[in-house]
Amino acid sequence: MVRTKDMTLNEQAQEIIRIAEESGVQSNFFFLTTFKRYQVQLNILTQLEKKMKEDGMVVTKEYVKGRKNVYSNPAVAEYNRTTDSANKTVSTLMRIIRNFNVGDGEEEEVDPLMRIINGGDDDDESDE
Repeated sequence: MVRTKDMTLNEQAQEIIRIAEESGVQSNFFFLTTFKRYQVQLNILTQLEKKMKEDGMVVTKEYVKGRKNVYSNPAVAEYNRTTDSANKTVSTLMRIIRNFNVGDGEEEEVDPLMRIINGGDDDDESDE
């Protein structure tokens, strides 16, 4: 049922919950708190987008003797920081869901490319 292009953020959140329920992770404390944080980040991004649309990408500040200086809208930098943070939160959510059903005795196969991207050594089997 995934059709994210036309879905509102609320509908997308419900779809994530549905997927989480399929794996049984929907009641996991870490999933719940991380998902809540992600929803807050999405709301912040929505508000910042609205502010940038209203004010534009550059703003003018007036200082001494009526001189105007042009600056990048501060919302742009906040938007970029929040986007980076939201992307990391999504990665955490994905990791929680992916690792939720991995048993204690089972060892998850680590993708070599992901190990390198995450800063692990190519021939080191343990990331800790």
